[in-house]
Amino acid sequence: DFVAKNDQFQSFVRNATAVALETGTSDVETLKAAAYPGGGTVGDKLTENVATIGENQQIRRIKQVAVSQGAVVPYIHNAAAEGLGKIGVLVALESAAPADKLEALGKQLAMHVAAAFPLALDESGIPADVIDRERKIAQEKAAESGKPADVIAKMVDGGVAKFVKENALLNQLFVMDGKTKISDVVAAAGKDAGSPITLTDYVRFQLGEGIEKVESDFAAEVAAAAGL
Repeated sequence: DFVAKNDQFQSFVRNATAVALETGTSDVETLKAAAYPGGGTVGDKLTENVATIGENQQIRRIKQVAVSQGAVVPYIHNAAAEGLGKIGVLVALESAAPADKLEALGKQLAMHVAAAFPLALDESGIPADVIDRERKIAQEKAAESGKPADVIAKMVDGGVAKFVKENALLNQLFVMDGKTKISDVVAAAGKDAGSPITLTDYVRFQLGEGIEKVESDFAAEVAAAAGL
């Protein structure tokens, strides 16, 4: 917490983000090699921050979201400062609709993404390894039913299909009303704005997401420390 609230750290995050936008990169190493405002590279400044603040810091991921016409709308949940918070979302809307209409829709969709945590924009975007993992879980559950193999196979297929549908953003039910699909929300907004709107991309980054946490056995740690 004390690092996240540190002015030096927050300034670095803002400047590094600006550099990423200027260079158009989504590659961490490319960003670290880019020139940092005031001299040196982004990587040099990061190393300097680690030394002066006294805590390890890393640039772990970047994603660029863009539209040719329309709006990219941001949302920060639990903001610690302007533009900095525990969950950050960008929603890309391609459209010739008025900017205020896109901003309003984008804000609602971004809040939905923050709350619902979709895995991909549509069903085709859900990673194969995630689907395989879900299939194994469904198979284990179905096997406990004791039903015939053909019935179990249908149960597994149905479970996987349900998982994929529920985790694809365009198929999810809008958290604001709990009944309208996101694709229908976007279509209705386009009709209201007088110009079609397409939700083309999004990104959701959450604090700590993707960092492997090692589960430790406290008793084993104590025994190891005692030389047992």
